[in-house]
Amino acid sequence: MNLNATLFFQTLVFFVLAWFTMKFVWPPLIKAIEERRQKIADGLAAADKGKADLAQSQARISLIEADAKQQTHARLQDAEKHAASIVDAARGEAETERSRIIAQAQQDAEREVQRVRDSLRDEVAALAVKGAEQILKREVNPQTHAELLNQLKAQL
Repeated sequence: MNLNATLFFQTLVFFVLAWFTMKFVWPPLIKAIEERRQKIADGLAAADKGKADLAQSQARISLIEADAKQQTHARLQDAEKHAASIVDAARGEAETERSRIIAQAQQDAEREVQRVRDSLRDEVAALAVKGAEQILKREVNPQTHAELLNQLKAQL
């Protein structure tokens, strides 16, 4: 065995193997690596896009929340104003009704007082007539008159 021939054949086999690998094995490997690299790049791009979309969605949610809070606050203020106006109207109506009831009660009391006075006058007049009648039927005697007056006082 010749060392030069062995080296020559080994070099020839090496180059044939290298050519075969570069021609038939290497392109599918490079293609698979490139596809994998592209998938990873697409995945990273999708992740970045997802992060950006998430950030935009969170910003929109923040705006929607702020708007909802503002609308809620405005509705609460409107409701409070409406409730205050209802309370004020009810107070006004109650005050008017109270004034009317007081005036009615005062009128009723005045009428009752007047009725009682008239009734008392009638009774006093009747008693006076009764007393005068009794005085005239009897003889004029100061002691008898005093007795009748005492009886009249007792009846009043």
